[in-house]
Amino acid sequence: MATDMFYGATAELFLRARFLRENQTLAEITLWKYISNKQLDGFRFKAQHPVHRFIADFYCHSAKLIIELDGSVHDEPEQRDYDGNRTYILEEFGIRVIRFRNQEIFSDITGVLSTIRHYLNRANQ
Repeated sequence: MATDMFYGATAELFLRARFLRENQTLAEITLWKYISNKQLDGFRFKAQHPVHRFIADFYCHSAKLIIELDGSVHDEPEQRDYDGNRTYILEEFGIRVIRFRNQEIFSDITGVLSTIRHYLNRANQ
């Protein structure tokens, strides 16, 4: 495994990531159907991927792009602060983090995929 894909993630984090892959939310399962196996413009995404001290819902190493899917727990002030700090740390590694509400996956998958493509294309320029 290329260590630069993981930014020093611990063995414990890999175990937690495996558990999360085996227990994905319905929104994660739904988006994964569209981005797995290089279906989205040939970009390879990893689900529940350890990065530094965190687990990204989806990570594309070649584009340095993380996709996060947020449910209602992310509306809580403490969680918003945590998410903001997490994004700041990941951006320090040169990784872009984009977020979608779970509901967007179900109601506007075309728009979600268009937004992801936009960021993938920006990363490739």
